Amino acid sequence: MRCVLQISLFAVAVVTLVALVDAQNAVAEKPNILIVTVDDMSADSLGVFGCELANTSPNIDAFAKTALKFNRAHVLVGNCMPGRNIMWSGLYSHINGVEGFRQNPSPDYPVLCDLAKQAGYLSAIRGKVSHSTPYSPYAWDAVLDTDADGKKYSIKDIASYGQSTSDAIQLAQREQKPFCLMVNISDPHKPFYAGPKDPHQPSRVFTADEVPVPGFLPSDDIIRGELAEYYSSVRRADDCFAAIMAALDASGQAENTFVMFLSDHGMPLPFAKTQLYYHSTHTPLMIRWPAVTKAGSEDNTHLVSAIDFVPTLLEVMQHSHPTPEILHGRSFAPLLRGEKQNDRAQVVLQYNENAGRNRHPMRGIQTRDFLYLYNPWSDGVRKFATATTGTQTYRQMVKRAEKETYVA
Repeated sequence: MRCVLQISLFAVAVVTLVALVDAQNAVAEKPNILIVTVDDMSADSLGVFGCELANTSPNIDAFAKTALKFNRAHVLVGNCMPGRNIMWSGLYSHINGVEGFRQNPSPDYPVLCDLAKQAGYLSAIRGKVSHSTPYSPYAWDAVLDTDADGKKYSIKDIASYGQSTSDAIQLAQREQKPFCLMVNISDPHKPFYAGPKDPHQPSRVFTADEVPVPGFLPSDDIIRGELAEYYSSVRRADDCFAAIMAALDASGQAENTFVMFLSDHGMPLPFAKTQLYYHSTHTPLMIRWPAVTKAGSEDNTHLVSAIDFVPTLLEVMQHSHPTPEILHGRSFAPLLRGEKQNDRAQVVLQYNENAGRNRHPMRGIQTRDFLYLYNPWSDGVRKFATATTGTQTYRQMVKRAEKETYVA
């Protein structure tokens, strides 16, 4: 009897050991995934994407030297919630049901957090959870918007982004799972940096007399002043990115972590946000996948779309979509391995409504050299009211348009 008991205990111990080894191997085999987004940042606000203003993004620029940089990547929508729901569902807005700023409470499709959990990942998110998930209660394993005492972080607090990253990594280690962590930096979304009294100071503050004015905006002191606030907020976003990457490096997980960086759309000023122009949808997509992507490399050929993010991440996670036939995009993982893909010469764009539930549909096709836009509501009478109409820049443009026809 004692012999049988000893054999049984030994068998249990072996099975337990095998299970632990399998769990550890699963963590080692599947790369962690860290997705970092910035909010309302034009691609050309970053030094590595050709910003005319020096030192807006030293940390993101340094990351670019370790990553693959996509020079022709585009999001599909020029505003937050519809665009992010396309990114993380793999479905166009008219199919995923999130055409504006209203959730889809009963989607018949999985989104990234669901898929990551199915693939054995711990799923965690910091910021923009309601914009990144079409339903609530949210399926993320961890929502990291509060500190250890339950106090909500300021969305402009630089250090908190590093803490959220560290908390997610430690939680994944305790659960012996790889992590799929999405950190959504608030900057440079409004409110912009508010001057010397702002409790969240960027490491570099820019002044009105040094900032460049985009070609789609007129130039004067008021507009330059708001642009200075914007570029100072870009620098604060860069500081947040540095805190996130420092936490990843400190964890010892960097060499087994797939890192993806992008912006959800262009700057929150007229003719950029809530539009489908090139500078509305061009996103500074960069990916570092250790032992796969080539450090400091660039893709100048292929047009990559946000509709392709879910299929690509599924391939990275070594997981299949339960109904792959519904996905509208396809994986660009071959590009990460240095291969080429056919049929990447255009991106289809769409816009339906703004945060005020005003519907002004637009459609577009972006190619390497041209952009075709279709505005079915454009009759010369209707006024297009968007989030950018509340900016100092817009109000100044309206004022100047009374006397300057080119502004009107």
